[in-house]
Amino acid sequence: MQTDSFAGMFDQNADQWARQEPMILSDFTARPLVLQELAPVTGKHVLDLGCGEGYVARLVAQAGALSVFGIDISSEMVGRAQQAAASGAPCPMTFESGNAANFQDFPRKQFDRVIAVFMISYLSCAEMTTVFRTVRSCLAPGGRFIFTVPHPFLPYIRPLEKPVYFDSKGRDYFAGVDESYGGYIWRRDGNAVPVSYMHKTFADYFNALAAAGFQTLPKIIEMKVTEEHLALDRAFFEGAVGYPLQLLFRIDAQ
Repeated sequence: MQTDSFAGMFDQNADQWARQEPMILSDFTARPLVLQELAPVTGKHVLDLGCGEGYVARLVAQAGALSVFGIDISSEMVGRAQQAAASGAPCPMTFESGNAANFQDFPRKQFDRVIAVFMISYLSCAEMTTVFRTVRSCLAPGGRFIFTVPHPFLPYIRPLEKPVYFDSKGRDYFAGVDESYGGYIWRRDGNAVPVSYMHKTFADYFNALAAAGFQTLPKIIEMKVTEEHLALDRAFFEGAVGYPLQLLFRIDAQ
């Protein structure tokens, strides 16, 4: 199964993802915007789907969350998340291994905030729709759902070079739907981390949200390298200037 191969990829590269400060390209271009759009989180119960080694979960906890529950398909990543949270977490933090496409054993019936930071990237359109239905069922009134994915144009316009790329292997934008594109994303220390992206069109995201029962248009942010990034480390970021790197979807519950 695809999920098994993705779990293995993250199990084998868990050390490359473990960090206590921004290190990977998307830590700079994407994750700060997740925190920005998630706010306020003070006093909120947060569900983190595809929590990885807990980097974003820890940021959410530090921002004042009342509790954080995270799941991830990689047991190695979950182990690192549990270990990091054990050393003085500012709120109750629980992490479990599981597949978001069929996970049901949530500790709460409802959450105020739900995030899926580059987890939807690893799902088929059908699995994505299933996850969206799960999110809608457990999102509290007035709650907020935020997910991020690689920009669907990126595999078609980026050369196969650092600091990030996905290889479409010649498949076109429409024929490539539900095909897995392998690639790499770079860390500032020069290491390349393997990633994968199951291709979806813009319409696929909107259609899945509608099929799951969401009735309002999401807010969308196309994420990119900024002048602030270049001022921090021009050599690292300049190769991605001008490219749409990632998408952020924010859906507010009614």
